[in-house]
Amino acid sequence: MSLHFKGIVPALITPLTPDQEIDEAGLRTLVDRLIEAGVHGLFVLGTNGEFISLSEAEKLRVARIAVDQARGRVPVIAGTGAYATREVIALNSKMQDQGIEAVSVITPYFNGATQAELFKHYDSIARATSLPVMLYTIPAKTGVQLNIDTVRRLSEIPNIRGIKDSGGDFDRLLQLINLKREDFAVFTGTDSMILWTLMAGGDGAVAATTNAVPSVVMSIWNNFHKGDIAAARQAQEALRPLRDAFALGTLPVVLKTAAGLLGMPAGPARSPVLPLDEAALDKLKKAIAAYPRVA
Repeated sequence: MSLHFKGIVPALITPLTPDQEIDEAGLRTLVDRLIEAGVHGLFVLGTNGEFISLSEAEKLRVARIAVDQARGRVPVIAGTGAYATREVIALNSKMQDQGIEAVSVITPYFNGATQAELFKHYDSIARATSLPVMLYTIPAKTGVQLNIDTVRRLSEIPNIRGIKDSGGDFDRLLQLINLKREDFAVFTGTDSMILWTLMAGGDGAVAATTNAVPSVVMSIWNNFHKGDIAAARQAQEALRPLRDAFALGTLPVVLKTAAGLLGMPAGPARSPVLPLDEAALDKLKKAIAAYPRVA
C-alpha cells in the first residue's frame, strides 16, 4: 500500500470504435498522450469512462490495456464500484490480477443506502483486498452521499487511502480536507474547483476535462506549484467554456465529442446515449474554439 494519491489524475474516457466496441489503439494513444502531458496517474472506468455501460470482461480489458500501456510510468487506478458489496470485492480481486495499483469505489447507487450500510459496504471491501481504496462520491448520479463522520470513520481503515468528492460543494470539501493525513488524500472530482482545492490544502483532482485539454489542466497544477497563482487561476478559468458545455448532452458525449474535435481518441458514447444534434455540436465547437488541439 505504498501508493500515495496526489496530483492530477485524469478520469479517462473509454475510446470506442464507430460500432461502440473498445478501441484498443485509441486507448493506448490516450494513455500515452496523457502521460506525456505530465499527469500523475490514470483513473480508468469511472463515470466518464462509462463503467455502467461496460461488461465485466470489457472492464478487465480496459484495465489490462491501460496498465500495459502505462508501463509503470504512472499508477493506474480502476473504478470497481457496483451496488452489491460482493460484486465489488470479486472485481477488485480480478483487477489486481490485471496489475491495477489501486481501486476507486463509487457509493452504491439507486437504492438509497443508509450511512451504516455505506460504512459496512466499504469496510467489507477494504478488508477483502490489499489494494489502496479511494472512496468516490457523486450524489447527483448515485442519490446517496457519505457524510463527513462516515468518511472520518472510513479513513481510519488502513487501506482506505483517500476520497474523490464530486459533489461540487466547496464547504463540504473543506470539511473533508480537515480529515486529510499523510495516508488519507482528498481529491476534488469537480474540475471547476481544482485550483481552489489546491489552495485549501487538498491533494489534487480526478479531472475528466484532462482528456480533451491536458495542457490547460496541467497548467493549473504546474503554475500553482510554481507559486504563480495568477497564471493558475487563468488556466482554471479557461476550463469554464468546456465545463459549461457539458449541459449540451448526456454524460459523457460532450466530453468525448470535445476530445475528438481537439485531436484525442474518443469515439462515440455507448448507447443509449446519442450523438450531439447539429445545434448542440455547433455550440460545442464555438465553446472549445480557443483550446489547443492535442495532435
